[in-house]
Amino acid sequence: MRSVEKRQTSVHIRWMIRRDMPSVLAIEESSFEFPWSEEEFIRCLRQRNCIGMVAERDDEVVGFMIYELHKNRLHLLNFAVAVAYRRQSIGGTMIEKLTSKLSADRRNRIMLEVRETNLDAQLFFKGLGFRAISVLRDFYEDTTEDAYLMQLRYNSSVEERTAIDDTARRMAG
Repeated sequence: MRSVEKRQTSVHIRWMIRRDMPSVLAIEESSFEFPWSEEEFIRCLRQRNCIGMVAERDDEVVGFMIYELHKNRLHLLNFAVAVAYRRQSIGGTMIEKLTSKLSADRRNRIMLEVRETNLDAQLFFKGLGFRAISVLRDFYEDTTEDAYLMQLRYNSSVEERTAIDDTARRMAG
């Protein structure tokens, strides 16, 4: 019964705060063979262009993402959903939040690296429209494993394309 209740309540995406760190570290530890340490999270989040967000369900942190803001792209550095909450659209909701920050004239893509052995993550991101655009040889410091560089490009909505077309027609006279 409890799992049915959890599926029916919505997930809330918000800024990561200091008191989220124990939950984030627990999700990180259970998700990755080579997890980030607390120091690595803090060092990253102290950078001006680095943002941390958490997914919360019933006041419990059930996922997180860390990304960097660049001039024309977002770079997803770390992303995980707690094992007990996977396949419940939480990851998709977090990526949806990230894609809402894209636009045609500014940041127009999301980039990320995925370990070649992490098939679940590859399939998850592929299912959301990401495409592998290159192989990064010997990418990781902790192993000799390669990574796939994956990218999601901004797709303008029909309304945006219509507005752009109308503006172009007016300017053309």
